[in-house]
Amino acid sequence: MLSLNSTVTISYRNLAAFYAFHVTSTPLELHHFQLKLASGKMEEFTQPRKSDRTVKTIVAGHQVPLYGGIPVLVDTRPHLNRISVPLNLTFMVKSRTYILGTMVKSKFYGGFICSFTFKGNKLGESLNLTDSCIYQ
Repeated sequence: MLSLNSTVTISYRNLAAFYAFHVTSTPLELHHFQLKLASGKMEEFTQPRKSDRTVKTIVAGHQVPLYGGIPVLVDTRPHLNRISVPLNLTFMVKSRTYILGTMVKSKFYGGFICSFTFKGNKLGESLNLTDSCIYQ
């Protein structure tokens, strides 16, 4: 069984001069290959024109059964510093705006896949995933 608690910080910027965006997201999911370890939901918000915001989302998994899915984690307490587990963080950000009242509605979808390797000696430290994320 695995319990995991992490915080994902996302920076969102609206460069539009005339309209605001309503921003939602699919759940942020943390995977080890196809095994989902944790998930979290970003709060919905409205981003005013010409502004930016930092959104923090808790991505957590409680007592996730592994069923032998991550054999590296078996008997890890004595050698925690040598653990290396590849993980993927996936989510989609959806932005919607009304340009001319409700007559013209624009939608923008951005999917992200962030691949990184969790190392046991970096436990408790923050990871910068800016260069490891792919925009779809």
